[in-house]
Amino acid sequence: MAERIDVRFAAADINSQTGIFSGYGAVFGNLDSHKDIIMNGAFKASLAAWRAKGRLPRMLLMHGSSGNPFTGDDLPIGVWTAMREDAKGLYVEGQLLALNTDYGRRILSLMQGGALDGLSIGYVVKRSSAGSGTAKRFLEAIDLREVSIVDEPSNDLARVATIKDSLVAVDLEGAYAKMQKALRAMAVTPANDNGLDGLAGRIRALARR
Repeated sequence: MAERIDVRFAAADINSQTGIFSGYGAVFGNLDSHKDIIMNGAFKASLAAWRAKGRLPRMLLMHGSSGNPFTGDDLPIGVWTAMREDAKGLYVEGQLLALNTDYGRRILSLMQGGALDGLSIGYVVKRSSAGSGTAKRFLEAIDLREVSIVDEPSNDLARVATIKDSLVAVDLEGAYAKMQKALRAMAVTPANDNGLDGLAGRIRALARR
């Protein structure tokens, strides 16, 4: 099951000319909203595997289509140039691309303005142990899949939150139900139900990813 963790970064770290920025994809020792704590060394094996491939995980916006199946885009918005573990967590350096386009300039502007001020990792837990106290699990080995730029509340200094796949599935089904209700309220009736049924099937397929 893929999971996500969000960590806020400072907009001042972004170079407006080159699009280069840095931050932390994850911070060790923080208890997230699902009572998980990432342990020091959790990314070691995954980073080694990526180095063996000669590349790093993709840089996406809001986790691409998995984060928003209706408007999400799986096309990378930049490249990660460095990733490593240090005493604090998973340190990353990256560069936004296509800054000569309206889309690239828009993302840069949103990051500089603090509207997009978070980094979020998509990962799969490979090894964990039972937690103690308020912690449910200690995450000891993580398979890193991608690192996204995301929006994050400005009053959170280093908040860590995990979004489970099960929650995404519930949101997708809810979105379909609301859309169906709205269409019926507007007396919009398709020639047949294949349109709505097809959309429902697509939503359920995305939810099972």
